[in-house]
Amino acid sequence: MPKLLSIFLSLFWVCVWWATPFSLGYAERVLLEQRSLYSNILVKQRDGLICLQFHVKSDLRNQSCINPKQPKKMVFAYTRMSMAALLFQPQPQAVLVVGLGGGTLPTALAELYPDAEIDALEIDPAVIDVAENYFGFKADERVRAHSLDARIWVRRATLKEQRFDLIILDAFNGDYIPEHLMTAEFLGEVKSLLSAEGVVVANTFSISRLYDHESATYAYVFGGFFNFQRRESSNRVILAPNHEVSDAELRARAAALHQTLKPYGVPIKNYARDLIKLRDADPDWDTSARILNDQFAPANLLNQQPRRPSR
Repeated sequence: MPKLLSIFLSLFWVCVWWATPFSLGYAERVLLEQRSLYSNILVKQRDGLICLQFHVKSDLRNQSCINPKQPKKMVFAYTRMSMAALLFQPQPQAVLVVGLGGGTLPTALAELYPDAEIDALEIDPAVIDVAENYFGFKADERVRAHSLDARIWVRRATLKEQRFDLIILDAFNGDYIPEHLMTAEFLGEVKSLLSAEGVVVANTFSISRLYDHESATYAYVFGGFFNFQRRESSNRVILAPNHEVSDAELRARAAALHQTLKPYGVPIKNYARDLIKLRDADPDWDTSARILNDQFAPANLLNQQPRRPSR
């Protein structure tokens, strides 16, 4: 018996030794690891998802994810929340996306609006390649990917007097939004690019002291905005339309978009209800917070300090 037991245990550990790498590989597999000019880029496959990660200073965070079995369905709550912008502009013909990631939003908008022209800004050309090779993003004559700093591109667009119906701000450097893309000067130029019925949507966080300063800056530039937050996400999405839309219009547009957005997992009727409730809500940030500008933008420091309770 001891000899049989010894043989059994030897076979058992051999099986474990062989099986472990494959089981770990199945749980998480690195598809790409690349050092670009701006960050360490990782593409991983895990739990049925393919995800993009950047690593600059802090821990790795997923920037984009896609489920190959349901490529249209948006994985992250904030991308679904960003689609609430369509309640303010349901037929965008000119779209500007600042920050590409895996290209979730420009890809969805290109599918939904086949006649729309989309400009996507991404400073890192390696990220554009990753979006095309792993996440289904396709650049062409109608969907244009520009490898350029957004501050420079936006400045040039203002000089050309370009106008956009939908502007999405979703730039991320691995830690947070680059400081020069958060200032009143930059946001003022973004606002000048809006068409008469255009809307700006910005993906931000809500967990640090930066929240107060960021909110004060958006309020200074855009006046009132919709401070869109939901329990399923730590992100805060800012919606700043360039025009008034009544509650009745929000409900009607949500009803019209409901079936169209269903494959993307966007509960647009719920979003309309939430935004209607937000219309008369008091600010939940310190309204005396200093506005971020080109001379004062310590985002890296403020983002490390916990958010203070609202008054």
